Amino acid sequence: MTKITTPLQIYKLLPKTNCGGCRISTCLAFAAAVMKQEARLGDCPNLAKDVVDQCEKSINRPSGMEDIREEQLKELKKEFGNADILVRCDLLGARRKDESIVVQCLGKDFEIDRQGNVASQCHTHAWFLLPLFDYILHSKGKEASGRWAPMREMQKGKKWAPLFEQRCEKPLKKIADAYSDLFADLVTLFNAESAQTTYNSDVSVILHPFPKVPVLICYWKQEDDIESKLLFFFDDKAEENLSVESLFNLGTGLVRMFERIMYKHTDGKSEMD
Repeated sequence: MTKITTPLQIYKLLPKTNCGGCRISTCLAFAAAVMKQEARLGDCPNLAKDVVDQCEKSINRPSGMEDIREEQLKELKKEFGNADILVRCDLLGARRKDESIVVQCLGKDFEIDRQGNVASQCHTHAWFLLPLFDYILHSKGKEASGRWAPMREMQKGKKWAPLFEQRCEKPLKKIADAYSDLFADLVTLFNAESAQTTYNSDVSVILHPFPKVPVLICYWKQEDDIESKLLFFFDDKAEENLSVESLFNLGTGLVRMFERIMYKHTDGKSEMD
């Protein structure tokens, strides 16, 4: 079969009905997501398995951020063989289970063995596993201070802040604008806490991606001619428990999870496109 190198080649294989069965709003957007490895061709309910199997082998994706993160993940996994992760349980706020370490992430247990294999009821991807492995291997175990800082005020976060705004805060604001139950679902699904802050936001929730790395999301609803606003904060000790790149990956990974929630509750149709 001819190599598939563009989203349009994938689009030609699809039914072009925009049915939303893949949880993405249009077939064209789905084709682009498959090309970027943000979705699998098999997520389309209208493609036969033999077509999926054949075409998946023919997709020739350019080397991009997803590939880079997969390579980074492989390198971190190698560190597990040389690190005694079990002795770090108390430092990390984790617990031991046989020869594995169990870290509670967003209220869910993630069990990681000495080879870096992860078992969890949650779907995992490199955007989330990279900061998780960084936390297990390199965290200094600093307790959260309860003081909040945006990415731009983190010690090494200034150069990451513009990209973080584009990849995390703006997409998350669109989700909050389109899906009014988002924050209620975060409380229910991910053990988030409604919070009182000094920012006078309409909604504030605290999430615990890792035991000693909480994050704060504040959202101001649209009012008259004033546009809605969303800001994402880290505890000001976060950089002692995660690298700034891992903080970026963590924020963008959380947005992907929240997108899935919205797709599920809007019958696969999103107002983000």
